[in-house]
Amino acid sequence: MNVLATIACLAASALAGVRWLRVAQREHYLAGSCSRFALRWWWGLGFNRILAVGVVVNLLLAVASPVFAAVGAVAIAAGPFGLRLRGTAPGPLRWTQRLRTLAVAWAAIELAIFAVGTLAGRAHVAAYLVAVLTPAFVDAALAVTEPLQRRRAQPWIDKAKARLRSVNPTVVAITGSYGKTTTKGYVRHLVEGSREVVATPASFNNELGLARAVNEALTPGAEVFVAEMGTYGPGEIAAMCEWVTPAVAAITAIGPVHLERMGTEDAIAEAKAEILTQAETAVLNVDDARLATLADRVEAGGKAVVRCSATAGVDGAGSADVVVRYEHDDLVVTRDGTELARFPAGGEAPTNVAIAVAIAHALGVPDDAVAKRLPTLPAAPNRRTITQGSAGATFIDDTYNANPAGARAALTTLQRLGRDADRIVLVTPGMVELGPRQHEENKAFAALASEVATDVVIIGATNRAALQEGAHEGRARVVLVDDRPQATAWVRENTSAGDVVLFENDLPDHFP
Repeated sequence: MNVLATIACLAASALAGVRWLRVAQREHYLAGSCSRFALRWWWGLGFNRILAVGVVVNLLLAVASPVFAAVGAVAIAAGPFGLRLRGTAPGPLRWTQRLRTLAVAWAAIELAIFAVGTLAGRAHVAAYLVAVLTPAFVDAALAVTEPLQRRRAQPWIDKAKARLRSVNPTVVAITGSYGKTTTKGYVRHLVEGSREVVATPASFNNELGLARAVNEALTPGAEVFVAEMGTYGPGEIAAMCEWVTPAVAAITAIGPVHLERMGTEDAIAEAKAEILTQAETAVLNVDDARLATLADRVEAGGKAVVRCSATAGVDGAGSADVVVRYEHDDLVVTRDGTELARFPAGGEAPTNVAIAVAIAHALGVPDDAVAKRLPTLPAAPNRRTITQGSAGATFIDDTYNANPAGARAALTTLQRLGRDADRIVLVTPGMVELGPRQHEENKAFAALASEVATDVVIIGATNRAALQEGAHEGRARVVLVDDRPQATAWVRENTSAGDVVLFENDLPDHFP
């Protein structure tokens, strides 16, 4: 029985390893992510919670009998329920070199512990222990392999540094809690009519992503390089700016995105502010109080500062250099008090447009060239993209948005487009990575949505309680579904021509 229990536990550990390696990959190989998600899955859902208690109790009982280890192994192999062995969204496990290295390190850690237990005459207990603690051991392997990953990445970064020095473009760097990818696309669009411009693709916003963008896309003749920069903590943007040194740097907004990793919004603001250290010109969204204060501080230090706003001059709000605001169904763009353009609004975020206009001006693009290209600003994929369905309903795809301010702005778009609609639908799993504010932010979002929408479709269990609590404060009907395919099916069956549907955020399937 000892041998059978040991084999069962090792098999369960292998199956659990596949699950948690996929979570590690989805969470960008951040140490600690697997343990965090294990708590969400095992302790966040009622049926998994019961199973988790059984697994822990069996760990204590396994000392007395291997039968309990074997029974517990079955639970670990099967659970947590809902976390698929093979992923469906955004896809299955991809066995990259980095993941293979991580898997070897994880296996080595678990085998070492198992060997110690075997030598102590408790093979089945040791095997059960490593199965139970698989998420923690994957996290340990992430920490152990991180220095190796940095060494592997360095030659590509060195190559990118050389390429950047050789081509020598003017560098524009953009960061922010949200809006950076959209603003990057606007900048590229406004500048490319006057100068040769290259921008980092998609969300290539860490150091290795920047290196890849430079090595693959930056060719001789490029005059402007637009770099999106993200961060999970202090020092990361500063390290990127050491070699991707911006002449113009912009911060789009500060919000509670990644709050669970960075602690406070003040800490987020300071980490984002690293992008301004070496820049000659700072472009800041002063509708954000933290960035308004930062603008004053940076200007006092001698840098050129361009203030951007969607509210300046309204209801006692302060002034700004570039202002973009809604007037009825139009966006009106002014710079230094002079109207540059007026065009029909789509799903654009006014402050993102303002920052892009300010950057284009800082790069020397003529006002008339900017004005000509503003009405054709590109829609960033999955960020308030407006399309018409085959049955005539209007869809707002905001599935790449995951912050409170952006979610509220999307509701404004939903309300504007749904003025004459019979059915106005919000489909959402809610927002994540908001730390201790996650429940209240989702509750507030759902409460606001329930005043705008006729139906609120809640996906999954991650934020279900908070969203239900908020949605019941308004008039909307609440619909609960388990996943995105079920939500899509509901929309298809319950909407028709003239209806408006907002898909707000989308969570990969490693979230409960």
